[in-house]
Amino acid sequence: MGSDAKKKEIVSYLLSKGMLVKPDFLQRLANEQELETIYQQVQANDCPDNIITEQKSNIKILFSYAKQSKKRTIQDFVDYYNARYKAIEKILQNRQELNLLTSIGRLVGKQDRENISVIGMIKDKQTTKNNNIIFEIEDPTGTIKALASKNKPETWEKANDLIYDEVIGLTGTTGNNIIFANNIVLPEIPIITELKKSPEQGYAVVLADFHLGSQYFLEKEFKKFLLWIKGESGSEEQKEIAQKVKYIFIIGDLVAGVGIYPKQEDELIIKDVYEQFRVCADLLKQIPSHIPLIICPGNHDPGRISEPQPPIPEEYAKPLYEMKNTIMVSNPAIINIHSSQNFPGFDILMYHGYSFDEYAAQVPSIRANGGYDRGDLIMKFLLQRRHLAPSHTSTLHIPDPHCDPLVIEKIPDFFLTGHLHKTSVASYRNVTMICASCWESKTAFQEKTGHNPEPCRVPIINLQTRNIKIMRF
Repeated sequence: MGSDAKKKEIVSYLLSKGMLVKPDFLQRLANEQELETIYQQVQANDCPDNIITEQKSNIKILFSYAKQSKKRTIQDFVDYYNARYKAIEKILQNRQELNLLTSIGRLVGKQDRENISVIGMIKDKQTTKNNNIIFEIEDPTGTIKALASKNKPETWEKANDLIYDEVIGLTGTTGNNIIFANNIVLPEIPIITELKKSPEQGYAVVLADFHLGSQYFLEKEFKKFLLWIKGESGSEEQKEIAQKVKYIFIIGDLVAGVGIYPKQEDELIIKDVYEQFRVCADLLKQIPSHIPLIICPGNHDPGRISEPQPPIPEEYAKPLYEMKNTIMVSNPAIINIHSSQNFPGFDILMYHGYSFDEYAAQVPSIRANGGYDRGDLIMKFLLQRRHLAPSHTSTLHIPDPHCDPLVIEKIPDFFLTGHLHKTSVASYRNVTMICASCWESKTAFQEKTGHNPEPCRVPIINLQTRNIKIMRF
């Protein structure tokens, strides 16, 4: 397809979604590299709330969900899960292991042993007395049970970690209304062989979970961070890094909120959410104004907490919106940063991590290896499932009938999260996974639940080398 045809298709698509096309956006389409990037996004995009726009010179919001709340029906939930199924089915259909694909409806009543492959959503799972795992999967044509034998350890381990509502591929042999599983195929992210690095110097900082307004907010330590980012403290090397910070990501829970959990007011020193944001803005204004602050909400921030969460409402956080260097996005969001004429930039997936609690507690392989302390294992688990909250009970979902915005369709270069109040840094298939620290000491609730936060640790990304340092304040 020629460039003129691509331009027409992009503009027609955006107009069909009710989006106005600005002149500066049309100028971007004159750049062949920009044109190709945007065309691929439009081709892959089924979500009507995917916003493609340039916010600042080399920061682009690729996805931020801004749909307003409205009454939802049972049919919306049905359409939402169908949209999720189709999106992940599309990913799985390209897998070589599933070359004998058929629908579940065609298998019902089959008596003969036959090698088959199916794609389905997990409906139920249980362990037998013999320690085999039986799970039920469904697709639009029907449901069927599958058995993962303890005599096939690799398949059994995958089956043991299966969670409700995730979509998987399955190869096996048919029996009497059952599939004897040979392999469970996860949607997975592809293996990225080359680690993308910027030709230009620059650093990005990852923050989360200030919980400002809480009596446990570590103000003294946060002010130490502010002194460093202003270049007023630290070693010469640390001061030099501070001067080269180009971006700060804040992954939710800026404030403690009000009425988030029973008797929270007993732990608040600021009991008004508007005042919490005013004080928060006063602190963030001390960060040099040339550094953009890219902010998504968390479960303590006011507004709708069902995911995807729109940006923190301006009515609560007006002081943040009045700052010239804030970029307010949804949870989750996808941001492209640090692009240049010869470099496509880095795609950053931001997700606060409210769903993490369930996977830390319910997935056997994560629970046995550290649970809540292992943000890296949870993030890897979700990348493998290509979804940020696959199990319905793991978060409050907004059932968008057109798409599931929590599906990880675009493979990020960086996956940034928070919520766990403990820093972890890891890499999975060359996706850099960073769970940010917090600025709140251990609360009474965390004491009861056995959570052990590690506050005031700041991951700092060298965008030229992809090395990450963690500074302690």
